[in-house]
Amino acid sequence: MAAGGWTYAALAQAVEVDPKSVERWVNLGRIPRRVTAFQAAKALGEDVHALWPALRQARPARAISPELVGLYEKRADVPVSAYVELLAQARERIDVLVYAAVFLHEAYPRLNELLAERAAEGCEVRIAVGDPDSANVQQRGQEERFGHGIQSRCRLALLHYGALVGTPGIEVRTHGTTLYNSIYRADDQQLVNAHVWGVNAYAAPVWHIRRNGNGDSGMFDTYARSFEAAWATAEPVHPAGQEG
Repeated sequence: MAAGGWTYAALAQAVEVDPKSVERWVNLGRIPRRVTAFQAAKALGEDVHALWPALRQARPARAISPELVGLYEKRADVPVSAYVELLAQARERIDVLVYAAVFLHEAYPRLNELLAERAAEGCEVRIAVGDPDSANVQQRGQEERFGHGIQSRCRLALLHYGALVGTPGIEVRTHGTTLYNSIYRADDQQLVNAHVWGVNAYAAPVWHIRRNGNGDSGMFDTYARSFEAAWATAEPVHPAGQEG
């Protein structure tokens, strides 16, 4: 509010509440109703879940699996802050397996800096991005009725992550696998975005998984092994001007 020059009265008028309500949000940590919170965040130009993390829409996991922390019906429901907090907490390993996922850089421009910071602290960072010239990436574009758009987004992702190539502790590769799920891993936690035939990834479910420590037979390790298999097929991205 201070950065944008907002007063209690001005924000209250913008979202049609009493100024005292805004004052309670700020000074007492009160949480507004969901609709009001989204209106306030839009007016302020902020992520509503960064302002009020308690409003996240992850559904509590049922006792189907001890590893399932939460479930989002759509990737679009996952606040960017969830990805940022997950990666920021990593101490040993960050693994990302996607075709493009440029929404992360678009919504959080400091992503590369965050990854470099984690690597500088000793975290091993591995990023696998889709090869825009691979048959599987091109097929995905046809299935999602996205045409050449997916290939363009893969190239854009390479531009984003390419800036990290050569950074100690960070390796970037391109892969041409059939991507059944996008995986975002930070140590013993993962966000897994399912891929559904004919549906864009932003409209497909995401589940938050935490390793339960019972050997390597759980959900977490199933996806961890999937990452390793895809990573083994991927080709390193070299610094500009260098050949493989």
